[in-house]
Amino acid sequence: MDLNADLGEGFGIWRLGDDLGLLDVVTSANVACGFHAGDPTTMHRVCAAATERGVAIGAQVAYRDLAGFGRRRIDYAVDDLRDDIRYQIGALSAFGQVRYVKPHGALYNTAAVDEGQATAVVRAVQAYDSALPVLCQPGSVLARLAADAGLRVVAEGFADRAYLPDGRLMPRTQPGAVVHSTPDVVAAAVRMASAGEVVAYDGSVLSHPVESLCVHGDTPGAVDLARQVRTALEAAGSTVAPFADPGTRRPDAQRP
Repeated sequence: MDLNADLGEGFGIWRLGDDLGLLDVVTSANVACGFHAGDPTTMHRVCAAATERGVAIGAQVAYRDLAGFGRRRIDYAVDDLRDDIRYQIGALSAFGQVRYVKPHGALYNTAAVDEGQATAVVRAVQAYDSALPVLCQPGSVLARLAADAGLRVVAEGFADRAYLPDGRLMPRTQPGAVVHSTPDVVAAAVRMASAGEVVAYDGSVLSHPVESLCVHGDTPGAVDLARQVRTALEAAGSTVAPFADPGTRRPDAQRP
């Protein structure tokens, strides 16, 4: 089982979360590419630290929305969104070996149900490197279109988010969308890894087989939470490892 977190989500002198602490725990890093968060120096620092630790680097692509942290839906022409996503993958690749692509925030949720935006994500990955896996929700429109296009789809679960009965994530605007109870997060992670199931907010049990689990890096106490999740997964018999080869250290991958 892979354990991933969203990292590099600061901007300039503003830091969000403990990137280095999380990189000591997770196996894949979804690195912000500058559109919803992040900047060149932050991307460089996080990619270098991830490479040093053998953590796989993923391009966390998003809407062009720094003010809204990429959590506000934006309507795009498919070609424009495709090019924005391809641009972000290319920007991150200047600082590390990008091993997969994961949409962020509102783009993640919209591409899960909207064919146009899902198509843009798929076309961007195809244009940049069709060998890159797409990390997304199982059963989503993006998962279907990516698989139809011959891309590798890696199913993702969220240990610290509430689910709707139809398998979608509960919108952050609703109370209880983010799970703060450490025992509940740990239990959800182990259940997804061991049984391929998730319990929706109404108590219904959903089939939800995943290859990667996400713990959000901007949650208070994220490092300790991720560490407890990893410990519980290993105690339950899961081997915690990246789903993609992290690659080799770049000669110029030094911290700035």
